[in-house]
Amino acid sequence: MIQEIIKNPLATLIIIGNLILIESLLSVDNAAVLATMVMGLSQKDRKRALRYGIFGAYLFRGLCLVFASFLIRIWWLKAIGGLYLLYLVLAWARKHHNNNKNSGNIPPNGIYKYTIKYFGAFWAAVISVELMDLAFSIDNVFAAVAFSNNILIILCGVFIGILAMRFVAQGFVRLMEHYSFLEGCAYIVIALLSIKLLLSVYQHYYPDADLSIFLNSNKADWGTSILTISIFMIPVLTTLLFNYPKRKKY
Repeated sequence: MIQEIIKNPLATLIIIGNLILIESLLSVDNAAVLATMVMGLSQKDRKRALRYGIFGAYLFRGLCLVFASFLIRIWWLKAIGGLYLLYLVLAWARKHHNNNKNSGNIPPNGIYKYTIKYFGAFWAAVISVELMDLAFSIDNVFAAVAFSNNILIILCGVFIGILAMRFVAQGFVRLMEHYSFLEGCAYIVIALLSIKLLLSVYQHYYPDADLSIFLNSNKADWGTSILTISIFMIPVLTTLLFNYPKRKKY
């Protein structure tokens, strides 16, 4: 694994750069969902609930580091991951179509309404936040695995997800204020990654097929990385040069 990184340092850096983009943009949406979940609490309890949420984010992403080592060895887990990422894309598309700002990747209302009867408003909110942290951690691992089978790069991607959730997302919030289409770009990339993971079914049953050999090659990794960067960069360049897609006006 280390030799692979040494032999292909540029490809490794490109993959890590893509993971930074994906995790940061997803963290913006994740942070918005968590903020929505605690809005019904007092100002003091909001901070406490989000503090628990940050702890949960670190805990679950740490557990997912262990999960990642199993994920790259069990082919059908990749297929499940592809379906899960596809679900996220469809959920975002539905939310975007309905223009419902209070909805996230996984609707929190059902969890909250069920747990509030037994634990009260504060702990119901904390439980909802922790469950969302778990879901976001799974997002992180599946996205990383779609980019590479190298466990060291995957672990790096999961760690980046932890940092992005806490620090990098704030910068991307400001960036998305000017380039609101970046959220849509992120979900286009997630759709691409879901397709790549779903193709693991084909690779498992037809390992000697030309497509399977290509998907396991460095060329496929390079292609995925370059396509991902293009999905983000081309709309930004066309906006700067031709003002299309249009930037938000203030």
